[in-house]
Amino acid sequence: MRHRKAFNKLNRTASHRKALMSNLATQLFMHKKIKTTAPKAKALRPVAERLITFAKKGTLAARRHVLRTVKDKAVVKELFEEIAPTFESRQGGYTRIIKLGQRAGDGAEIAFIELVGFEGVKKSKKQKTKKESGKKKEAEPVEESGAEE
Repeated sequence: MRHRKAFNKLNRTASHRKALMSNLATQLFMHKKIKTTAPKAKALRPVAERLITFAKKGTLAARRHVLRTVKDKAVVKELFEEIAPTFESRQGGYTRIIKLGQRAGDGAEIAFIELVGFEGVKKSKKQKTKKESGKKKEAEPVEESGAEE
């Protein structure tokens, strides 16, 4: 019987599980969407939603509480200034889990976990900046060779 079993241990020690949730939460807030196994996504959901709830408070104590889990100060700043205000009127349900099927290698169930309302926002900006910087680099040598002739 599984009475009083509150969460999935994920076959890890407590310290490893804490570090895993910290890293997954950091990546989720940084990229707005991550691909992981379904049990990890289900374990991450309450952690991430609790951190967003603290960020909605906006107090110094809440910021320090979030910093206990998310070690990257830039990500915490983004969480408090960009992500939390988006969810100001929402009472919960900040994340969505989308199951993708099974991984080819070991058959593990794979899922996306994403922040609701941030679908496709972050990646498009990154791709545009990479493409633009690549085009500028390519264009400069052509102009230089034309100027020499």
